[in-house]
Amino acid sequence: MTVRSRSAATALAGLAATAIALTACGTGEQAAGGDKIKVVASTSAWASVVQAIGGDDIEVEAIISDPNADPHSYESTPQDAAKVTDADLVVFNGGGYDEFMEKILGSSGQGKPVIEAVKDEHEGEPAGEHGGHEEHGHEGHDHSANEHVWYDLHVVQQVAAQVNAELSKLQPAKAEQFGKAAGHFAEDIGKLQGRVGELGDQNRGKPVIVTEPVAHYLVEAASLQDITPPEFVKAVEAESDPSAAAVAAIQNAVNSKQAAAVIYNPQTESPVTRNVRSAAEQNQIPVVEMTETLPQGKTYVQWMDAQITALQAALTQNR
Repeated sequence: MTVRSRSAATALAGLAATAIALTACGTGEQAAGGDKIKVVASTSAWASVVQAIGGDDIEVEAIISDPNADPHSYESTPQDAAKVTDADLVVFNGGGYDEFMEKILGSSGQGKPVIEAVKDEHEGEPAGEHGGHEEHGHEGHDHSANEHVWYDLHVVQQVAAQVNAELSKLQPAKAEQFGKAAGHFAEDIGKLQGRVGELGDQNRGKPVIVTEPVAHYLVEAASLQDITPPEFVKAVEAESDPSAAAVAAIQNAVNSKQAAAVIYNPQTESPVTRNVRSAAEQNQIPVVEMTETLPQGKTYVQWMDAQITALQAALTQNR
């Protein structure tokens, strides 16, 4: 399976999380005595979610924080493995997106709680060894098709709730304040969901083109119509060069102004996607950048709010 292959991944937002606890260590005593809880997350998006719950009582580090990096192709280092080994809690995306984390955990991360936003339902591991395989109950979202679940606000809520639970186990004396922070974060996510709902009410069915389906769940929640030629999407997802026919199909869709906006992922940029962006700009189709990781200095909520605002502005421009 390539880093971006999706065959057989099903969303289990943090419910699988669980304590990969193959041993008893890593449950509560590990961060006792006033020490800050050490958390390692695979990307800055998930690190920000953890920070929102843990605040000043945790030290959270993202393995991938460079806003210009492509997490799909990241190769871990011995230093990354050491950070995971030393962490009290690990949070990663799963679903083949950050496969390097699965490899590190497989070799050196056992015996600590691990929160995984997407869980492969065919791993075949019984509950209690790798956290089980419960469904998160979010009907209508097939996470086997797309692993970019931090754009699914429901999944983000689920992961945040699991972070609250795990941090509270690691430092029970701070459980109340973790719970309050989780409540505030849930309110913020609820507001974002409200904004997405309003965006959908105002723009239901509007066609958009995506150069890479990073924002699939946001597009879906906003009731927009993704008209990107399927053959183009398949090539991008397989990390292969699109065929001449696929390139011609997406260029035709742009040049004939079929889309109200083009959603562009600069972190997976290629000559082909740059050409799509140029064609969109020449045809006065708004281009909205949506990325894999957070811009420097932004929280998850600020980042997502800004992207929703940008999409709203683009769709209003072509109303």
